[in-house]
Amino acid sequence: MAALKYAGLEDTDSEEELPPGWEERTTKDGWVYYANHLEEKTQWEHPKSGKRKRVAGDLPYGWEQETDENGQVYFVDHINKRTTYLDPRLAFTVEDNPVKPTARQKYDGNSTAMEILQGRDLSGKVVIITGANSGIGFETAKSLALHGAHVILACRSISRGNEAVQRILEEWVKRTTPPKKNKQNPTQY
Repeated sequence: MAALKYAGLEDTDSEEELPPGWEERTTKDGWVYYANHLEEKTQWEHPKSGKRKRVAGDLPYGWEQETDENGQVYFVDHINKRTTYLDPRLAFTVEDNPVKPTARQKYDGNSTAMEILQGRDLSGKVVIITGANSGIGFETAKSLALHGAHVILACRSISRGNEAVQRILEEWVKRTTPPKKNKQNPTQY
């Protein structure tokens, strides 16, 4: 407890309670970050628990997310006709605990990029892949894109690069579109 007091983090009853001078905020895409107004710094981890969080679900009915002239996100409550910089979903945050394998995973020449990336969220990452229109480059680009990364395909041929992009988009649509129900028996797909 002395270490917490020395670091300026007074002891409170709740691990989730923020120390004085701290504020919880969200990014446009729902990640929670913490602003330390005393030191004028921000960080992703909660100052006491060290946990990362994100907001769960969509905005409540009647709410809209906007951005002011300074690029800061604010929220409009159309039902009560008010605005706030506090995300109304902050009460419903979930911990962002990436799944870490208990044993070291071994990969070999038969491992696919999809197997290696399984369970990883690459949203917000930008990746450049050379030779991405065929072979290993294409498989790597496809796998990274399907896991949320923004992938730039570096290819010699623009037409072959565009074909590769179309194949990746078709795979994405195939994976994200629910199967059509059988019209004669709606409980079967």
